[in-house]
Amino acid sequence: MPTSFTVVPVEGQEPQPSRPLEDPNQQLAECSSGEPGDGIPKESSPFINSAEMDRGNIYEGKNMALFEEEMDSNPMVSSLLNKLANYTNLTQGVVEHEADEDSKRKEIKAPRMGTFIGVYLPCLQNILGVILFLRLTWIVGTSGVLESFIIVFMCCACTMLTAISMSAIATNGVVPAGGSYYMISRSLGPEFGGAVGLCFYLGTTFAGAMYILGTIEILLTYISPSAAIFKAEDADGETEAMLNNMRVYGTCIVALMAIVVFVGVKYVNKLALVFLSCVILSIFAIYAGVIKTAFDPPDFPICLLGNRTLSRRNFDICAKFIEVNNETVTTKLWSLFCDSRSLNATCDEYFNLNNVTEIQGIPGIASGVLIDNLWSAYTDKGSIIEKKGHPSVTGTEEIKVGGLPYVFTDIMTYFTMLVGIYFPSVTGIMAGSNRSGDLRDAQKSIPTGTILAISTTSFIYLSCIVLFGACIEGVILRDKFGEAVNGNLVIGTLAWPSPWVIVIGSFFSTCGAGLQSLTGAPRLLQAIARDGIIPFLQVFGHGKANGEPTWALLLTACICEIGILIASLDSVAPILSMFFLMCYMFVNLACAVQTLLCTPNWRPRFKYYHWALSFLGMSLCFALMFICSWYYALIAMLIAGCIYKYIEYRGAEKEWGDGIRGLSLNAARYALLRVEHGPPHTKNWRPQVLVLLNLDSEQVVKHPRLLSFTSQLKAGKGLTIVGSVLQGIYLDKYIEAQKAEENIKSLMGVEKTKGFCQIVVSPSFRDGMSHLIQSAGLGGMTHNTVLMAWPQSWKQTDNPFSWKNFVDTVRETTAAQQALLVAKNIDLFPTNQERFSEGNVDVWWIVHDGGMLMLLPFLLRQHKVWRKCKMRIFTVAQMDDNSIQMKKDLQMFLYHLRLNAEVEVVEMFENDISAFTYEKTLMMEQRSQMLKQMQLSKNEREREAQLIHDRNTASHSAAVVKCDAAAAAATPEKVQMTWTKEKFIAEKHKNRETNITGFKDIFNMKPHGVFGSFDRRSEQSSLSARWWT
Repeated sequence: MPTSFTVVPVEGQEPQPSRPLEDPNQQLAECSSGEPGDGIPKESSPFINSAEMDRGNIYEGKNMALFEEEMDSNPMVSSLLNKLANYTNLTQGVVEHEADEDSKRKEIKAPRMGTFIGVYLPCLQNILGVILFLRLTWIVGTSGVLESFIIVFMCCACTMLTAISMSAIATNGVVPAGGSYYMISRSLGPEFGGAVGLCFYLGTTFAGAMYILGTIEILLTYISPSAAIFKAEDADGETEAMLNNMRVYGTCIVALMAIVVFVGVKYVNKLALVFLSCVILSIFAIYAGVIKTAFDPPDFPICLLGNRTLSRRNFDICAKFIEVNNETVTTKLWSLFCDSRSLNATCDEYFNLNNVTEIQGIPGIASGVLIDNLWSAYTDKGSIIEKKGHPSVTGTEEIKVGGLPYVFTDIMTYFTMLVGIYFPSVTGIMAGSNRSGDLRDAQKSIPTGTILAISTTSFIYLSCIVLFGACIEGVILRDKFGEAVNGNLVIGTLAWPSPWVIVIGSFFSTCGAGLQSLTGAPRLLQAIARDGIIPFLQVFGHGKANGEPTWALLLTACICEIGILIASLDSVAPILSMFFLMCYMFVNLACAVQTLLCTPNWRPRFKYYHWALSFLGMSLCFALMFICSWYYALIAMLIAGCIYKYIEYRGAEKEWGDGIRGLSLNAARYALLRVEHGPPHTKNWRPQVLVLLNLDSEQVVKHPRLLSFTSQLKAGKGLTIVGSVLQGIYLDKYIEAQKAEENIKSLMGVEKTKGFCQIVVSPSFRDGMSHLIQSAGLGGMTHNTVLMAWPQSWKQTDNPFSWKNFVDTVRETTAAQQALLVAKNIDLFPTNQERFSEGNVDVWWIVHDGGMLMLLPFLLRQHKVWRKCKMRIFTVAQMDDNSIQMKKDLQMFLYHLRLNAEVEVVEMFENDISAFTYEKTLMMEQRSQMLKQMQLSKNEREREAQLIHDRNTASHSAAVVKCDAAAAAATPEKVQMTWTKEKFIAEKHKNRETNITGFKDIFNMKPHGVFGSFDRRSEQSSLSARWWT
């Protein structure tokens, strides 16, 4: 975004004639240059001289109507008819592909759609569907009017809250093809967007399977039962035969629909108005039938034996016997319960004890049947549907009902299962947001149309529950497949003028919904694949020359076939409920996060939202997931979690300004402010390392093994800052600084070093190092340890700056009271890919510092490179000390530290040990003994030790200042800082007065000098590193 701009008045410019776009790059360059003749039309603005504009053309082509939402240049009626003729329920990407496919079509700009045509009707068509026609009456009869009302209200409230959040996100910018995936990914980041986008894709695909299964159920159950391929020999095999028929027909229909979509979505577009008309006509037929029942209920008699409902498929007369020519003749119903047609036949006991009665299945809205249907009637699988309160006599023996013409329940029913089956009927609220590019005013149309569609469908569902309970008998409501009414669709028996209106309308409606799911799901997958966040999905971003997602369509058809093979609509519905609920949950989360973060870019035009509503919607979605099916919810969350971790591990880096990044920044700020309150406790201490790297003339790291050693020491935990210094002026070196930072970050990625990079440009190399040591880090997240390589050319007399810079770094680290790790022969250190089968990590523990030097090799051995190495501790004693006792004490000390290491005590002469080191060690030993003798409590000992530590720190700081002044007066000619056991044996017999004075001066500058070495037995050379603490 530019920070400043200049308004230049334009005078005397003639309008340039428009020309076709020949070179996009050339036009882009012209537009950015802003020169005359750039093709930008003149504007009517106070800043532009528009005196030469032809005022007669100002209103040319304009529609000056007060309300022009549905008006173009045509009158209102013709405009509406034109839009209805061009109505489509497909997403905007599909329309573009359709236009590309028809090369003969003239390039005419498609009319922009308003709220009613572009959002309201598509949402209405997607929400009202198969569950309304095939399962809503069964849900009302099973759970009762009250519990059904609760189910519908919860689901509608969930979608309404989601629509509010979606409206806020959709009006905060343009939503291109991808819909909910685009909203979530740009609000919560690529990880959440990819995971939820794929879940939404799976939900849309399984929705297609559910619609196809609904289409087949209508076809084989209510339209043409004789078309079934598999026939059941007895009543027990009917369910299995029906499932096999569903699988065969479903596979054929999936293949047929995939071919239609592959050939061209324009054919789907042509049928969109037919599918919409079927839905609207069916709804009106239901309400017309309800009104008709008030004065003329339809004649649909139900046959009951006692209180048990009988299936009318195998008999026509509801009686045991009838009078024919003054002779009693048994009916077909008699033969179904008895072994012969004679009156003396042996019959079923329940049949003998109870009478056969006939009642009206649809008594009408004024019959008062609503009171009987208020309460639930949950049953187990295989139970007989019974009428409450009807007289019935039960036999003394348990009778076998298999093979008798009763109406049985096919599944066990309970409240949570019905929630999972019903929820797919309220999905489809994203239809408007997916089409924002085709809308005239998306910022206005999406919220208005979506919320109005949800309100309309919620009213339809809630009113249908009450009307079904008030018009239809309870046993008919619980009869899922209409066996008691001669195999008619239950909701069709209520419709007017004929049940076939609902049957045909629901058939085309479900068929069209399945076709649209197979059209929209591949494009959603294509949008995810083209974003490049999931590498293995990139192949699905390609397709035909015009952009049709061929491979994505093939995958969608295969996944849809999985739902077809399940073959049960009641089993598929909870699966897609999980995926849709997860998608809606993250839409609410996205809105809540953006609202709470108050980011400057969060400026939605839809103002009727609040983070509390979004949070409530998210909580409701989460609760509904586990209410529907807890195991399906866990599986869906596991799938989303695996996709999230895969994108995080292998996905491409995307910077979309998402809310999760802003949330992380806020959390980091909060954590830094909390850490700033005080120093870390000893239990929380770990080395926070500042790695000082040297670069060559090409800004390439000289010692990359330093980063390998850092990753082995840190194992991804704690703070790591990788710094380097470029000598010069920043204005001249900023390009080199950027190149150096890129090289270091690339090397950090290769070495798997997790941390931050910081490049300092300074006129002096020494000053740059000092700046890094002083200012690296932020707040409480600052380094406490400095890691650097041993200087290579420190022995050369012509390069005194190498060892001087090194000594100055040692002194500045001491002044900052930080630990210093100096790695010698760092290029021989192991890489992260090497593995030691044996070896030792040696620690020369001269100063009893409380165990810090024990911690460093312990952390190192946590890495797989050093895991099989052993740790050895070497300590120094005087000749007259009790070495055996010191070894035992040190072993006990290591035992309390819970460390496993070998202990070795090296005896040295008193004049070979630094006086300060010996005094420091002696003081710490005496202090420990004194605290034990005082017999203080644990808290008092800790308090006393802290006071002594504070006093010692103050005196140590004063001593460092004095030592710095003394060291500045004399420059040592030669510095020897390597001290090994072999060196000690060779040097202890020499005259100590001939040694260089600067040697002891440096050790006196640094109070704690400790040597550690890494011995790799597989190689002849030994690797050593000096650790300064």
